[in-house]
Amino acid sequence: MKLRKLETKDAPFMLEWMHDENVVCGLRGNFKEKTLDDCIAFINSAKKIEDNIHLAIVTDADEYMGTVSLKDIDRKEQSAEFAITVRKSAMGQGYSWYGMREIIRKAFEEYGLACVYWCVSEQNERAVKFYNKHGFGRTSDISASIQARYKDMNDLLWYEVKKNSIK
Repeated sequence: MKLRKLETKDAPFMLEWMHDENVVCGLRGNFKEKTLDDCIAFINSAKKIEDNIHLAIVTDADEYMGTVSLKDIDRKEQSAEFAITVRKSAMGQGYSWYGMREIIRKAFEEYGLACVYWCVSEQNERAVKFYNKHGFGRTSDISASIQARYKDMNDLLWYEVKKNSIK
């Protein structure tokens, strides 16, 4: 397993998870309407590392298994929002844990961030179970400006990891 930049060849696999109800059932967004061109446009936009970093989680043979991201990077606050999704065939195979562990490591060691946070719907049982299994702590200490991005959702659980708090 490894992380690498997204490539155009990943687009069909990206579209696969977007159209898989088993994958997107707990995610925010209307993924079923996405097209191959939408995936290619996203991949092209990911080439610019500024406020968002999107990387592919791939097999040793370089097959795309999912995307892991640091979004809305705030250099002043030294924080970013974490996001991840993997194809159904990657679930239960360690790709999610690898991608999460590596992007958080990069956040602290390569990008100089101090805090990575994320939220998940409490209805997304698979994700909540995953975060709990790996010992991630919930928090209520999320700024109002960040929470405002999710003002239309009232069933969110918030998590965070601070630099030097992971083993």
